[in-house]
Amino acid sequence: MTIKFGTDGWRGVIAEDFTFENVRKVAQAMADYVQKTEAAKGKPQVVVGYDKRFLSEEYAKAVCEVLAANNITALFTGKPTPTPAITMAIKKHKLSGGIILTASHNPPKFNGIKFKTKDAAPADGAVTAEIENLIGKNEVKHADFDACIKEKTIKVVDIDNDYLNFIKHYIDFSVIKNKNISLLVDYMHGTGAGYFEKLLDKSRCRITALHAERNPSFGGNNPEPVPKNLKEFLKNAKSKKADLAVALDGDSDRIGGAGADGEYLGSGQIISLILLHLLECRKLRGKVIKTISGTNLIEKIARDFGLELIETPVGFKHISKIMLKEDVLIGGEESGGIGFKGYIPERDGLVSGLFLLEMVAKNKKPIHKIMNDVYKRYGRYYYDRLDVELPVAKGLNAVSMLKKSPPDKLSGKKIKQIKSYDGIKFILEDSSWLLIRASGTEPIIRIYAEALSKKDVNTLLNLGKELAFKWN
Repeated sequence: MTIKFGTDGWRGVIAEDFTFENVRKVAQAMADYVQKTEAAKGKPQVVVGYDKRFLSEEYAKAVCEVLAANNITALFTGKPTPTPAITMAIKKHKLSGGIILTASHNPPKFNGIKFKTKDAAPADGAVTAEIENLIGKNEVKHADFDACIKEKTIKVVDIDNDYLNFIKHYIDFSVIKNKNISLLVDYMHGTGAGYFEKLLDKSRCRITALHAERNPSFGGNNPEPVPKNLKEFLKNAKSKKADLAVALDGDSDRIGGAGADGEYLGSGQIISLILLHLLECRKLRGKVIKTISGTNLIEKIARDFGLELIETPVGFKHISKIMLKEDVLIGGEESGGIGFKGYIPERDGLVSGLFLLEMVAKNKKPIHKIMNDVYKRYGRYYYDRLDVELPVAKGLNAVSMLKKSPPDKLSGKKIKQIKSYDGIKFILEDSSWLLIRASGTEPIIRIYAEALSKKDVNTLLNLGKELAFKWN
């Protein structure tokens, strides 16, 4: 089979294509890449972590065995660990990279493997292409895990303290400490379980946690913090009158939210809230990055403060690349991943949630009231996404044909601009928009829409579905 990396690593169905044999092949290619790029600087060290999915620990140990056999010291976390904590370890200890066994927010039958570069950033397209090209080029080497532990070519490391200590100095806990805030957290059976409690143990915050226990089937849900997976969470946010409610995905690098009104706060709203907080309360400045699928609200706030807005294709690796080179205040993607100035060039759901908590404490208002203030100031936008099953070739063909023969109007409104650098995005005369993107690795076509009413969003999504199937 062909192993192909998507926007954030390689993912496959457990025991079907995501097998120990294939994981070792990918690990060998990653080891070859590290040796090629880092060996001249001495013996490379790579941190290896994993999530709470079925067999993740065993897969991670297999990766460690391959690294050790290739003269690379494997620093093994030894327990399920948030992806941003693993990435932080790369930066803190100047490691040669990181490998994480996780399928993030994918359904339970999937597992995956991510590679983080020595810059503590997601591997971009050039790096993943190089790793892909190395798969199968060299014979897979592997050693015995227990023997390597004795020889210290595999070392079990505790990276939690570095991660927690950084956050304790990064977030203003002094303003949070004495506020009697009701916080609801849905860990979605992921790696973030317990971290809010560790960081807020000396505060007056009242924490209610949902789904903190390990469950490889995720309770029959996908560990993605979007409304269809958060019905219990949204119900609890309202019934418990939470000042703030946050949900983390399976590996804790993405966030969703809600307030006491039970209304879901998506990535665009959360990015907008934190952006305003950083600008007005922390008095910080810098460039703002959003993906092509991001909300207009972010753009309006950036323009209001005279900040440069950069738009990228979908995938946090595009945001990270800019964060490494330029003065970026905040960068975020539609799926809940947000990165910040003065931190790693990577997403962190836990830190995103803590910024919201800091905002609630500073404003002395629950999050839903703060959000309503933002709507009064900048206007309200409604947003949704539809994932439609369609074979990869047909999805790519649909987008290609739409680029060649785009419509003149959508829902009776003129199309004032078309963007085609990632899928095809139609921007209408009232600033509402429709984006159609085909996955190059999954049999899915994603349809995004934003408008000034829920009704208009649904109309655009249905039109997007019609357009996708028109050519198939």
